[in-house]
Amino acid sequence: MGMKRYSTHSNDPFFEAHHNTTRQHQCTQPNNHVVLEHTCAQQNHSPKLAASTSQNAPPVLPAFVALLLLVTSITPATLCHPLQGNHTLRPGHELLKLRRVRAHLKKINKPAVKTIQACNMFHDSDTSPDGDLIDCVLSHQQPAFDHPELRGQTPLDPPERPKGNHTNGETERVTESFQLWSDSGEACPEGTVPIRRTTEEDILRASSIRRFGRKPRPVRRDSTGSAHEHAVVFVNGDQYYGAKAGINVWAPRVTDEFEFSLSQMWVIAGSFGKDLNTIEAGWQVSPELYGDNYPRFFTYWTTDAYHTTGCYNLLCSGFIQTNNRIAIGAAISPRSAYNSRQFDIGLMVWKDPKRGHWWLEFGSGLLVGYWPANMFSHLRSHASMVQFGGEIVNTRSRGYHTGTQMGSGHFAEEGFRKAAYFRNLQVVDWDNNLLPLRNIHRLADHSNCYNIRQGTNNAWGTYFYYGGPGRNVRCP
Repeated sequence: MGMKRYSTHSNDPFFEAHHNTTRQHQCTQPNNHVVLEHTCAQQNHSPKLAASTSQNAPPVLPAFVALLLLVTSITPATLCHPLQGNHTLRPGHELLKLRRVRAHLKKINKPAVKTIQACNMFHDSDTSPDGDLIDCVLSHQQPAFDHPELRGQTPLDPPERPKGNHTNGETERVTESFQLWSDSGEACPEGTVPIRRTTEEDILRASSIRRFGRKPRPVRRDSTGSAHEHAVVFVNGDQYYGAKAGINVWAPRVTDEFEFSLSQMWVIAGSFGKDLNTIEAGWQVSPELYGDNYPRFFTYWTTDAYHTTGCYNLLCSGFIQTNNRIAIGAAISPRSAYNSRQFDIGLMVWKDPKRGHWWLEFGSGLLVGYWPANMFSHLRSHASMVQFGGEIVNTRSRGYHTGTQMGSGHFAEEGFRKAAYFRNLQVVDWDNNLLPLRNIHRLADHSNCYNIRQGTNNAWGTYFYYGGPGRNVRCP
């Protein structure tokens, strides 16, 4: 549930040197992940066959077989996938950093009652053939409850949904399977939440352990002086208590591992300085964070303009998940194709009128979880801005503008089936009503690289097309 298909009619030296470290072959699950329920392929390499063939052998062979069995018992099975890297000795500082990485992994990877392995459905050459590991973690043991203000609590019951919570054009068929890990046919049990397991390699790709799982900083209202570029619409000048939209899903090309391309909505309060509060949700392609080029469902939050608080997904204490069907950070499937079928995800964020927490809904009625109100300063009461659209990072690593795409990688004027879109944009007012946007502003930081076109009709309400290819003859 949640995926719609539309027809054609509608400076840490350790992190720089980690590629030279030793990697051990791992054929078993860590102790805190007790059950591997499903794998794409399982292969067993057993010494029993060799032992059985030696029963009638000459006396010299048992010694040889015993030696062979000993070697096999201490050597990883060749059919297991080794972690990448060569086999050189680690200097002392690398061992120290490695211990820190593993301590951080132990903190964020919680004990699982079941583990599901996602298969690679896209068969991209630059992604792992094994897919993600999804751990089914008991709800009260999820990372959120490590937070001092949340420790000892349990997830809350669902809140009252906004009035008028329906979307034009939702008569199209809803696709049940919208994340790769669920294609396995397995599911997390009731009373657990699915969490994408973080690996050592995930953390090693980050600039530091402290910055792992966080957006780059600083962030300005516009990106003229930073590496962030946007094509967005936004409303401000009022009090907002939520937002809703249908977001078209693509897999844009990201040309640098330290860049990303995302499409999301922002619920914002405070100033674009040190006290900015945001709640964010959408999809993104981020090779640094995930190690591949899949579009992935993500969330984010911060209370201090991305400086020290907040994180993506469940990579720190904060967001409390209540759903056992959606893994935040997992790959979305299917995705849209140029001049072919289109897919989008429906997302809504709103403030519970009774308790004040900010809830996230995926699709038509699938609650994901909530951000507790007491984590925020300005957002504890309401938002002062709501924003929808695309964002990329342009590192100019080659001395010119990046070729990282936004949306579909095509400009807004190409329209349906070619350019990416948002549709049915709405906000929630003080009385928990969903309303259309008024006094809409548009912003494209560099319109020759990525642009935006907004409109309104009966089928899609308020909508816009956006995106672009990045570097081109008009975007040097």
